[in-house]
Amino acid sequence: MNIFVPGRLCLFGEHSDWAGLHRMINADIVPGAAIVTGIEQGIYATVEKADRFSMQSIAAELKNTWTDFDSSMQTKELRGVASSDSYFAYVAGVASYIKEHYNVGGMKITITGMTLPMKSGLSSSAAICVLVARAFNQLYELNLNTIGEMNIAFKGEQRTKSRCGRLDQACAFGGSPVCMYFDGDEIAVERLVIKKPLYWVFANLNAAKDTIRILSDLNKCYPFAADEKEKKVQEALGVKNQEIIERAIAYMKTGDAVSLGKLMTEAQEIFDAMVAPASPGELTAPKLHQFLNDEKVKSISYGGKGVGSQGDGSIQFLAKDEVSQKTLAAYLDQNGLTSYTLTIKPKHRVRKAIIPVAGFGTRLYPATRFLKKEMMPFVDKDGLLKPAILILLEQLHEADIEEICLVLGDEKDRELYENFFQKSLPEKHLEKLSAAMHNYEEKIFEIGQKLRFIIQHERRGFGHAVYQCRDFCEHEPVLLLLGDTLYSSETKNCSLQMLEAYEQSERPLIAVHPISPEEVIHYGVVSGTWEDETRTKIKIEKFIEKPSVETAKKELVMTGRYYSVFGQYVLTPEVFNILENNIQNEEHETAEIGLTEALAACIGSGLNGIVLDGKMHDIGNVKAYKETVKELII
Repeated sequence: MNIFVPGRLCLFGEHSDWAGLHRMINADIVPGAAIVTGIEQGIYATVEKADRFSMQSIAAELKNTWTDFDSSMQTKELRGVASSDSYFAYVAGVASYIKEHYNVGGMKITITGMTLPMKSGLSSSAAICVLVARAFNQLYELNLNTIGEMNIAFKGEQRTKSRCGRLDQACAFGGSPVCMYFDGDEIAVERLVIKKPLYWVFANLNAAKDTIRILSDLNKCYPFAADEKEKKVQEALGVKNQEIIERAIAYMKTGDAVSLGKLMTEAQEIFDAMVAPASPGELTAPKLHQFLNDEKVKSISYGGKGVGSQGDGSIQFLAKDEVSQKTLAAYLDQNGLTSYTLTIKPKHRVRKAIIPVAGFGTRLYPATRFLKKEMMPFVDKDGLLKPAILILLEQLHEADIEEICLVLGDEKDRELYENFFQKSLPEKHLEKLSAAMHNYEEKIFEIGQKLRFIIQHERRGFGHAVYQCRDFCEHEPVLLLLGDTLYSSETKNCSLQMLEAYEQSERPLIAVHPISPEEVIHYGVVSGTWEDETRTKIKIEKFIEKPSVETAKKELVMTGRYYSVFGQYVLTPEVFNILENNIQNEEHETAEIGLTEALAACIGSGLNGIVLDGKMHDIGNVKAYKETVKELII
């Protein structure tokens, strides 16, 4: 299995994570908050089950510094390594925690690439901890969500001599910027919506910095301040930091790069005046301030500040535009730094998707004795013959969906998907492929990195299958697609149309399309009020599953037509709460749980429909399959 975990860049709020932890003792301390984003640099690895716990490297970047590591999966031995000065203390700490709390075997980790600089404030230690937690989670099917992986990574790191705070493990969230809140040992995460591109440049100052000394000095100011200097540290990391975070979120949401850059400079000034005096030996940071005050740098950036624990570790700037970003990075390199660029691009609020594929495909028997229905082949618009599920996943990939959960029927299905999307073809097979197909192999692997799997052990209807993904959704809106339907459009990807439509209302959303009167008895049918002159947006007022013809005539006609579900939905946390309530209140444990009923219950608080510019193609039965093959022939 291939895994990538990025480093993380703290944009605002460094040190407030462990400061907020002290609220467990002193309730007057203000909760911490930080804005953090994953970066493009990180750790690449392949992982596989083993009897022992070992780590090796074939990464060119580590060629001259690496020594292989091997240990038994005995907790005592792992904890001994974690508490030592070993290079592998972090990975041993996480492995020991996993072994104590979960029924797992060993694991072999092979580092294949290391593009993340170490000891530079970009949290290479947290990245390796998250990588180990994620590897155990996926290999041994622990069903942990992202916060679960992050918590285990933190617990493992706490078993080492390091005493870093909670924000380091934000690398678990990938490339999306998030705001993290720290209240005692409680943590909350809010994903941030960015309206315009932001052009960051960060750089390793290639200077000395003692993070342990910085943390030790600042920790003396907690949990109770003994003098004015310590009071200022608590104020800067508390009330002042909260104000900066609130303003930063507002500027990022509106795309106000000028104000955001000025805020970076302001945040650094507050840090220098109120926090740095508590650790003058480390936080005076002459090299950091040399570049912050450089007139050339100022002319092509809106502002800058330190990174992570601050000091002379790393520096970051918000460049004025893409050209300035490249110019700034080159200038820093010319002056002895090692620079990196990061463009934080506008993101949709919906970044996750669900596709239930647990069905037996009995209507396509006997083909489905051997082949799952979503693996049935079709010629795509690029001329390639692909399994239907790959066409769906490519469209989600094009729409910038970051994580995709497949609801499977059993473990054999999981093995099928892992083999297809996460394992290489045999070398002899690869040799026969063209260069273009080698590139396509990389795309398949890239999609495979986004996949998560959940087994539906009970077959209790569509709503029940969807509900299995509640933890995966993590209280975020999620796009739902059907596993036996394909979608095409002559204009914009149908899934992308859904994401854009949701952002206008932020209410549960159903894609619909017109159907004939004879078809109403086979589908969920909606009616309501048109909200635009083009008749594409509906405020849904009724939603009935497979209504009779008579009911449809009386209650569901809209401007002389009937509108049925198109097979794409955006579900909000409210829908999952309703599904949970329906499951708990169902007297019969085997009764089917429908999604239509849960969506209909949202009508009072707001349920929207959208007519997409596209077409759906059913592949769930023989007749529909034949028609779809004809329709998709190029």
